Amino acid sequence: MADTPELPSWNRAVVKVGSSLVAPAASGCSRRYTEAIAQFVTTSRAAGRDVILVSSGAVAAGRSTQPGAPSPRTIPERQALAALGQPLLMQHWQALLEAPCAQLLLTYDDLYHRRRFVNAKNTLAELLAQGTVPIINENDTVAVEELKVGDNDNLSAHAAVLAEADVLIICSDVDGLYTADPQVVPEAERLDVVAQVEARHYALAGGTRSAVGTGGMVTKLEAAEKATARGIPTAIVNGTRADHLQALTDGTSPGTLFRAASSPISARRYWMLHAVPARGRIWVDAGAARALQKDGASLLPAGVTGADGTFRAGDAVEVAVATDAGATVVAKGLTQYGLRDVRAIQGCQSYEVRDRLPEAHSTLVIHRDELVLLER
Repeated sequence: MADTPELPSWNRAVVKVGSSLVAPAASGCSRRYTEAIAQFVTTSRAAGRDVILVSSGAVAAGRSTQPGAPSPRTIPERQALAALGQPLLMQHWQALLEAPCAQLLLTYDDLYHRRRFVNAKNTLAELLAQGTVPIINENDTVAVEELKVGDNDNLSAHAAVLAEADVLIICSDVDGLYTADPQVVPEAERLDVVAQVEARHYALAGGTRSAVGTGGMVTKLEAAEKATARGIPTAIVNGTRADHLQALTDGTSPGTLFRAASSPISARRYWMLHAVPARGRIWVDAGAARALQKDGASLLPAGVTGADGTFRAGDAVEVAVATDAGATVVAKGLTQYGLRDVRAIQGCQSYEVRDRLPEAHSTLVIHRDELVLLER
């Protein structure tokens, strides 16, 4: 195995702590692993660095208040336990950290709507300026399924972008990404460095083994892909191992280090690709796909062959072309028309748009300034 790679120099980090570290017994908060993580935060802050925590564990903490109760199965049950557990989770971290702690609960809406995104960004900046340790979690008590980020791995990537962090550190109960599941294949090797997250890396990832976690290696790879695309290197480390945490303190990456992209995407492109959910799909012909990809053109009705989904004007949609294999998504953008209107004007020339749709306000389906191309 190669020498342990150095952790890129950083002044601000987002540290994600999974439920299996906060509540290893699946009920109540435990210092078993979080004490060492808190020491890393305290040491880093003493060196003049900012640290933001993204902490799971609210539901597990809430479960400790209901002894003998069965595991929650419905969304209302999980929301109730999260409401009970959030104060306990904050008390747990406050007792461990030598600094005031601030709670910041986010939902997908806070990432989706630009104004709320900017408000959250400004609040986070002010909390750091006041010397606090912001502790972020998803607002499980109110988030409905279709508006949830869903796991704190991906939330930590969004938080890293929100905070303009220099590094994202994901603390888990595994040593990093392996060539195979080491619990099944003992000779599997850990990947010390990943230059770019690719399909083959997802093929290596398995599901979660934790009784309380909602993510697995797949969601950690998703988070790494998001953060590194924005220029934020990401490290997956084993938060149950004191030597891993000490290595982070010493400036090395003991798990798997995902390098930042050499050409990071813009903040707006990141927002379009990762923070805005696609509400549907607009199908285009091969000529329109080429015009989008090669010429940087806007999407015109003439190239549209169909549409599906539940989108309205202003929503994000995928732009796809049919292939022998099924479909290739070539872009994502904000549509100027809803589903019914797109179907009404599909295939027509620009001068025909108002004949088919008298109330039409544009001859474009998606303006090129509201469109991002996807890598093929």
